[in-house]
Amino acid sequence: MINALDSSSTRPYLIRALYEWCTDNGFTPYVAVSVDETVVVPREFVKNGEIVLNISFDATSALRLGNEAIEFKARFSGIAREIMVPINRVMAVYARENGQGMAFPMTGPGVKVEGVGKEVLREVAKFPNLTRVPATARSTDTGENIVPLVQPDVDHSDGDDNLPPRPSSGSRPSLKRVK
Repeated sequence: MINALDSSSTRPYLIRALYEWCTDNGFTPYVAVSVDETVVVPREFVKNGEIVLNISFDATSALRLGNEAIEFKARFSGIAREIMVPINRVMAVYARENGQGMAFPMTGPGVKVEGVGKEVLREVAKFPNLTRVPATARSTDTGENIVPLVQPDVDHSDGDDNLPPRPSSGSRPSLKRVK
């Protein structure tokens, strides 16, 4: 019998599931990536060591969401480029239109990223009607909590004390990494 520590990472499966959910619902799937020497992206579009990529069918060619990497071809300023992102460099996957998705803890050798990057926070800040939910899943590869990035407003009137308080009107969402 395989125990949780010996099994493969859940991250690529969650990325594929959220990609499929986005496309099934007509949303545009984005991935936020922490860029290092293992990531193949146009460096001129990297800001503060991060890049957000549109991985929709319309924006990519030959998309492959593998267990080790996300690979595809895309045009940047009209120039075709080959993109390769190791799965452990994906910080988040989410829908552009409403911000729903999931953030992941950074793993692997030499990881220096703390929490979700500024680029993701700027994107998510565009959706002021979103609330945070407590982390409930744990990564099998690191044992760390997997933090849901955002969820739509829900009815908190059932008295469940485990849910976060509703934000006051006009407040912006904030993202907190849970270890």
